[in-house]
Amino acid sequence: MMLPALPWTRWAGLRTLVDALGADDCRYVGGCVRDALLDVAAQDIDIATRHAPDDVMRALNDAGIRTIPTGIDHGTVTALLPEASVEITTLRRDVATDGRHATIAFTDDWREDAARRDFTINALYAHPATLVIDDYFGGLDDLKSGTVRFIGDARTRIAEDHLRILRYFRFEARFGTGAPDAEAVAACRECAPTLMGLSRERIGQELRRLLALPDPASTVRHMAELGVLRVILPECGTDELDTLSRLIEAEDAAGIAPDALRRLAALLPARRDVAAQVAARLRLSNAQKKRLISAAEREAGDTANPRGLLFQIGRERSEDRLLLLGASLDPIAGWEPPPFAIDGRAVIAAGVDKGPAVAAMLHRVQARWIDEGFPGAERTHAILREEVG
Repeated sequence: MMLPALPWTRWAGLRTLVDALGADDCRYVGGCVRDALLDVAAQDIDIATRHAPDDVMRALNDAGIRTIPTGIDHGTVTALLPEASVEITTLRRDVATDGRHATIAFTDDWREDAARRDFTINALYAHPATLVIDDYFGGLDDLKSGTVRFIGDARTRIAEDHLRILRYFRFEARFGTGAPDAEAVAACRECAPTLMGLSRERIGQELRRLLALPDPASTVRHMAELGVLRVILPECGTDELDTLSRLIEAEDAAGIAPDALRRLAALLPARRDVAAQVAARLRLSNAQKKRLISAAEREAGDTANPRGLLFQIGRERSEDRLLLLGASLDPIAGWEPPPFAIDGRAVIAAGVDKGPAVAAMLHRVQARWIDEGFPGAERTHAILREEVG
């Protein structure tokens, strides 16, 4: 089989790179090959090569291509092409693994490099000149049948890197179309406790990648049935799984793009303390933590005045709450809140003494202004006079 001649295969910068390394000494590999065969736009272009990292940098610099030693200890160099950045990794074999990190040695054997990869559909190599694909472990057949299968023994692959359990479910949600591979499922169930040895940050990143897929609901439910989800997100129960399914349906109906953080909120009880604990455990950023907590603070009353909610907490957080509550986004679609016509000076001019009373009055007037549907300046000042009077 051959790789389709997609536009990226004809990039001028990529041709220069291939010429510098030698077409017989490098291959397109992994996701870019897999996605090209599925007619999916490639997110990253990865190249495997027989050359050592130092030789890669020297050859590309001589060809006028700037390089960055992004992971040179593990054989990876990033080439900055006019069209995009491309990662180039020297062929490798694992010498030792501990479930989190691997000690590697360089090799010149393509099959040996393929054998250390996780899934068969990720171990496809394409010659950059002929576009002929090398498939060492049946990845083409698995891609055709929609089967996500570990290379070799599934338990061995997971023992090398425990994160592969979560990667399996992410790839299953994205590419699996048939019955899940029985050996992979059994290995993930058996090895699920080993996820506790990973950093919470790595788990959080992989979980969000899964939740960002178009419809991961059935896969997440399968993870729960296997006991995998309980290890990484013990707060999630049956009700939360149902909330995720309803949320995805609501997103689809509203034409809203998948959002991993909103979906994570669906998998948690609507409690501020739980959201804060999970945010800390998964090493979320401050902005992500605040958004997750806001989603957890949703309540039925939020749906009574969607525009008022938007004015108070912003569009993104309003959409989170309304979608999680199963409410329509139509009232706020394309709507921007008008400016509030009065400030502290107007309140003082109306006869309120300086100090805390000014803020309290502003709050009361604003609450009535929101309840009345954001009337114009004249009515807003009338509300102020009524409250002062």
